[in-house]
Amino acid sequence: MRHITKHFKRLRVSYLKAAFLVIILNIIMIPQYQSVEPEGDTLFKVYMNDEYVGTVGKQTDLDEMLLKARRATASKSESPVMMEVNLRTEGSEVIFGQLDNEEEVFANMVAALEKSVHGGLVPAYTVKIGSHTMNLATLEDVREVLQAAASQYDEKNEYHVLLQRDPNRELNTLTATLGKDEPDAEDKQQPVKTAGMESVFADAFGVAEENSASESFEEYEYGLLDLSYANSIEIVDSYLADDRIMTVEQAVEDITSKQEKNTVYEVKAGDTLSGISMATDIPIEKLISLNDAIEDERSTIRIGQEILISNPEPPLSINRTEQEYIEEDYDAEIIYIDNDEWYTSDQVTRQEPSAGHRNIVAKISYHNEKAVGREVVKEEVVLEAVPKIVERGTKIPPTYIKPVSGGRLSSTFGKRNRPTKGASSNHQGVDWAVAKGTTVMASSGGVVTKAGWAKGYGYVVYIKHPDGKETRYGHLSKVLVSVGQNVKQGEKIALSGNSGVSTGPHLHFEIRVNGTAVNPLKYLN
Repeated sequence: MRHITKHFKRLRVSYLKAAFLVIILNIIMIPQYQSVEPEGDTLFKVYMNDEYVGTVGKQTDLDEMLLKARRATASKSESPVMMEVNLRTEGSEVIFGQLDNEEEVFANMVAALEKSVHGGLVPAYTVKIGSHTMNLATLEDVREVLQAAASQYDEKNEYHVLLQRDPNRELNTLTATLGKDEPDAEDKQQPVKTAGMESVFADAFGVAEENSASESFEEYEYGLLDLSYANSIEIVDSYLADDRIMTVEQAVEDITSKQEKNTVYEVKAGDTLSGISMATDIPIEKLISLNDAIEDERSTIRIGQEILISNPEPPLSINRTEQEYIEEDYDAEIIYIDNDEWYTSDQVTRQEPSAGHRNIVAKISYHNEKAVGREVVKEEVVLEAVPKIVERGTKIPPTYIKPVSGGRLSSTFGKRNRPTKGASSNHQGVDWAVAKGTTVMASSGGVVTKAGWAKGYGYVVYIKHPDGKETRYGHLSKVLVSVGQNVKQGEKIALSGNSGVSTGPHLHFEIRVNGTAVNPLKYLN
């Protein structure tokens, strides 16, 4: 019993020693280990620009630490600096984890940022022209570049760059426009006031002098009347690296050189591909290559259709108005005579035109080098132009619809292999394969000129229409109209069949113009 008690005492002493040792270790290791409940990531390894800088227990502390590190890095330079800032963390869920001291993590972040510093930034000006930007060193450089863009159209150097603060912007933003030097107040001539009859004579002679001056081409002032930038221009302060700032020569070349730019043209009434090509100075071949919907020069375009056009322009465009003296041939406006008995598709030229000759003073508007508008101020006709006189119809011509519902287009218009003995190798119409007894409708309103049997066609119906065209319906099984009968568009005139020279149930349909068969598909609505 004594032996057991002695052994128990030894165990008790060992237990107390172990417990004391655990307490001492916990006191020592508390700053490095953190006990947490496992609720997601509890420990984060921090990397700055892919360089490990330490381990923390909370991500929320990193934003403030990064801000301080950037300030500390920037404060070591007298001018603003550029630095790479790419902070990322790798989280893990642990019960106990070793954390780094915040001061140590902060110092490592500063060291990583210092390695990424590219150098000092210098004050500069960023010029925004639409969506195009450029950077220049000084405000004088900005003026010189913008002035160079305008001076190419201003031989007398009458216009200069005006920089004005934009009051609607919170930031320090300047806008650029062009202005013309105005004479000083003392140089302006004040009109002499007169009274009584003297004023009446003065007014009369003044008007006479104005009219006299306007009658002489020599009295007009020719040349530049107005000059302005076509784009909005904004200038803001900025800090940039030296390698991002342009020289004046580079900037002038940058904003005055033409750059290929695709724009959209909306088709208007009366437009044709050739007309759009001439108006935009773009070859038809290029228009076709830019637009998938246009297959060739014969493709149909519709009002409201948007066509992509290539429009090479410099980033900074210039609008200007010039007054010019021009001697030119001209055409008189076409004179139209409306005929209510004719269709709009009918017209006849009653008088051929002949060009005239005239001298004019005109205000011509330019967008860069391209003339975009003209206002005639004075005109002197040397030789009167003879106008073209055209008589045209006003009635809307009849339309044509598909004469059957559904069906498969089994044979098209034109040359083909003979489908059976006796059939034509030059198909005069189109065929739709339909079941026997399918309703056949009048493609357009008119008068029935044939209803019965025709060689090769089998049972047929021919209809003459008010615009002179004729439609034919062949291989019918039953005719439901008679010669001389008036039918309306869409009216039931027959049943389809397989009569005559035929390889199966179908409808043969023709449209003839002046007795000549044409492709019906080009006329159907």
